[in-house]
Amino acid sequence: MPDEVLNQTIGQLIEEVAARQPTHEAVVYPELDLRYTYEQFDQLCRKAAKGFMKLGIEQGEHVAIWATNVPEWLVTQFATGKMGAVLVTVNTSYRTSELEYLLKQSDATTILLIDGYRDASYLEMLYEIVPELKNSDPGHLQSEKLPYLKRVIHLGEERHPGMYTWNEVLQLGEEESDQALEERMASLKPGDVINMQYTSGTTGFPKGVMLTHYNLVNNGLNIAKCMNLTANDRLCIPVPFFHCFGCVLGTLACVSVGATMVPIQEFNPKVVLEAVQNERCTGLHGVPTMFIAELNEKDFDSYDLSTLRTGIMAGSNCPIEVMKAVVEKMGASEITIAYGQTESSPVITQTRVNDPLEIRVETVGRALPNVEVKIVEPGTEVEVPRGVQGELCTRGYHVMKGYYKNPDATSAVITKEGWLHTGDLAVMDENGYCRITGRLKDMIIRGGENVYPREVEEFLYQHPKILDVQVVGIPDETFGEEVSAWIKLKKGETATAEEIRTYCFGKIARFKIPRYIAFIDEYPMTASGKIQKFKLREQAKEVFELKTN
Repeated sequence: MPDEVLNQTIGQLIEEVAARQPTHEAVVYPELDLRYTYEQFDQLCRKAAKGFMKLGIEQGEHVAIWATNVPEWLVTQFATGKMGAVLVTVNTSYRTSELEYLLKQSDATTILLIDGYRDASYLEMLYEIVPELKNSDPGHLQSEKLPYLKRVIHLGEERHPGMYTWNEVLQLGEEESDQALEERMASLKPGDVINMQYTSGTTGFPKGVMLTHYNLVNNGLNIAKCMNLTANDRLCIPVPFFHCFGCVLGTLACVSVGATMVPIQEFNPKVVLEAVQNERCTGLHGVPTMFIAELNEKDFDSYDLSTLRTGIMAGSNCPIEVMKAVVEKMGASEITIAYGQTESSPVITQTRVNDPLEIRVETVGRALPNVEVKIVEPGTEVEVPRGVQGELCTRGYHVMKGYYKNPDATSAVITKEGWLHTGDLAVMDENGYCRITGRLKDMIIRGGENVYPREVEEFLYQHPKILDVQVVGIPDETFGEEVSAWIKLKKGETATAEEIRTYCFGKIARFKIPRYIAFIDEYPMTASGKIQKFKLREQAKEVFELKTN
């Protein structure tokens, strides 16, 4: 018998859980000493939803959020789920050109943002893109560059020109009637788009992946089932909310079963270990680099992690030694591995808690319930025999609605029969377990962050001295892969690696800035004139070892 598929909205999901277990803890922020029961959290989300409605935000409008894992992010996720605005998630590492592109391409009418992150001021960057904001009344922005953008909400108490504060939104929520919210919620359908996340393809231009309530609610529930998550669990979530890892594998998986969310605002291994110990967490998520940092934290042995049982390691290849250490030293004996992509909401396959450790290390598991997976000969729909490498394709409730305003790109990856082509090479065994063996696309996964070579290349092409550039990923012990750029300079020009990196700072996210830079006269080519990136990868070891020794 196939598992049940839920036909409800995110707003209905949170209300149902709050009604069933009102006094059960929903959210704990250990760093802020903040605790909400499901009833309190649901009421807060309702108030924010009514505030958004009072601001004039309509169903289907695009609301961007640019923040770390602050409580307001979490509230906004479920508030927009109630009143039907599409939440557009913004990477916390973005810089001006990336933010401007996202706001423009998404037709966002509203953006919520914190002051900044690490060394970047979000407020300064937004004022740079939209100088009119400084002389605007809140809610009445008229921007030449971003004609759709009308409202800016600052997630903080301080007042800034042209912006609402978060508290003002909540106060406005007091003025909107419960009936208006009920009517709005009743008008929403599970098949409506409710979330948009940006990902890049080979064209180098990020695409907005449109995900529905139906996609996300069911993916969250099935992920929870695979890791045996129940209302008795407390999940520590140090992965960013702007990724599906945080807001689907983390928050939605918890809410789908009524578990307690324990978010970490910004990843810090010490803070994570303290949270697991003090809040008696039973689950922990992370990319391998996070688990490595936690295991190597000073005084690791002094933390009581005895409550840990489950969790998910995903985002990049999971080294066997790290997996073993997480099981043996951290006690997470039922930790699972998940694989997917944003276009599939995101999880396609996952290991199960009772799978042997070898399976959990050597494979990315088998298809989630109600999800189909097949391996085809690249460039075709012809399925290959078990044990033969091909492209992994998937079909089911989890496949995105499409790329925003990009039907051509959508039809290039989703067939008429509903199969999503992932672009990943894989092998499936007799029992349906998959191993990811490579990528058709040249995407680099650096510490769980996706870096798309073409996007970095397009940016570097703007440098006045650069004639041509090829970006490839090269193996790295810490991050899994690092970004390398192979640059051909214009005739008569000279440049240093440091000069190129300085050019990138503040304009593109730090994780995209090439760590390794080589200046080259000619690229290795095929007979037909195509550049052989794999040969650059092979040369990298020799070239960059000489530089770093």
